[in-house]
Amino acid sequence: MERHALADKILLPPNEQRVVERRALLLTMSKGAASLGIGLQLPQDQQCPEPGRRLRGFRWVTGDESTDYANWKPGDPSCGPQCVAVAPDLLWEAKQCDSEADGFLCEYNYPGTCPKLSPGAGLVVTYTTPFGVRDSDLLALPPQSTASAPGLGVELVCQEHSSGGWRWSSASRGAWHCQLENGGCEQSCQWDGGSPRCACPQGEQLEQDGRGCSSLCANAPCEHFCTPGTGNFTCICSEGYELAGDGVHCKDIDDCKATPGVCEQVCTNTDGGFDCECHPGYEMVDGKCEDVLDCEEGKCEHKCEDVPGGYSCSCFDGFITDPQNPHKCARFCNQTECPADCDPHTLDSCYCPDGFILNEGDRGEKMCQDVDECEQGYCDQLCTNEPGHYRCHCQEGYVLSDQRTCSPEEESSGETEPYPKTVAPTRAPPKADSLHPGALIGISMGILATLLALLAILYHLVKKHCPARGTMDYKCSKSTEKEVVLQQVTPRCPSASQKL
Repeated sequence: MERHALADKILLPPNEQRVVERRALLLTMSKGAASLGIGLQLPQDQQCPEPGRRLRGFRWVTGDESTDYANWKPGDPSCGPQCVAVAPDLLWEAKQCDSEADGFLCEYNYPGTCPKLSPGAGLVVTYTTPFGVRDSDLLALPPQSTASAPGLGVELVCQEHSSGGWRWSSASRGAWHCQLENGGCEQSCQWDGGSPRCACPQGEQLEQDGRGCSSLCANAPCEHFCTPGTGNFTCICSEGYELAGDGVHCKDIDDCKATPGVCEQVCTNTDGGFDCECHPGYEMVDGKCEDVLDCEEGKCEHKCEDVPGGYSCSCFDGFITDPQNPHKCARFCNQTECPADCDPHTLDSCYCPDGFILNEGDRGEKMCQDVDECEQGYCDQLCTNEPGHYRCHCQEGYVLSDQRTCSPEEESSGETEPYPKTVAPTRAPPKADSLHPGALIGISMGILATLLALLAILYHLVKKHCPARGTMDYKCSKSTEKEVVLQQVTPRCPSASQKL
């Protein structure tokens, strides 16, 4: 055996923390090696070992000092450049690095290995590793190792499989001799006309190498799911979908149309399913639509009634629904006189509906009295007064051109319906005295008396400046006779009417 100097031929262990395998050592020593270097040496700045430490100050060639195993030979080590070798008794011994050794113990790491083959009785398989080891009794073979079985005419290589892991493989497609490692078949190896052939169970197919098996659905183009059959596959879809015409893709099922009544009230189709909803006024409770009790939320000002899908507001007597807000109520009077709506805390603060005016009753109570719009000349021709409002009408041959004005039928647009009119709401301020109808009559009589007095004054002035017609004629005449003759003359003075 060739001998080498320890310091010159020390090989780098890939992982210095690995324990030196006892079995590997025994196997190596049995082949006649007396001393093997293991890659430990003293640093250059350290002259002597340190017995108190596990590696005694020695370091692996990687520079690491950690280890899981140490088996030093008893005795005091010497100083100087020291390297470590293992003896046949498996004890570690420090020697001069320039001492000769029978070899080196090296450790190799690989991503995986192939197992030893089982060729059967009478067959021999020889293995060759990538680093030149050739043997028939190796338990694990690194990648790219070869296995040769001349008796079966088989040559195999350790390679990584497409599904993961490392397997023995052949350069040619298909099975090799079934006696060796089941012919390389993943499932069963069969003889077909004197030739080995791999077979797969139902629902699976041979892979490209002719030895492995994979599901028929492995490369199926199904959009959702695949079910393997006998030599073929079938595509299936998730719930809520159905298979399209191409047998591969899936399309959504409109559950609302496919199953009428699937929802209690409203059904909305979704991708792959549907949603159930409720009509306004209902809410979903445990999958069912229940009427919402809106009245419990106090949405109405006066009275509230729950109805299916909603609620209805109503008002107390003397009130009507506010046209601007259906939840509110407004004071209403369908007579010519009704009690006013007064604040119980401030009796002088009272309100009347539209078309009424605040007044005091015979006993001093606050009353709302209807305003007679017809007496105030709101309408152009005919007028009908009603509690709180009035209606304008036209005489025959006329029609309303707006809410109050009448125009001949040929000038109108043809609209003949009378226009209802409601005057602006009247709100009397607190402690204010409203006008009684008698007061209005008094004011009218006063205006009439004033007009008569003005006419009397005007008449007096006219009489003063222009005498009676016969006297005027006499004074303006050029005749010298002073007699009154009743005759038709043309006065030269302006007439009384002209004077006026």
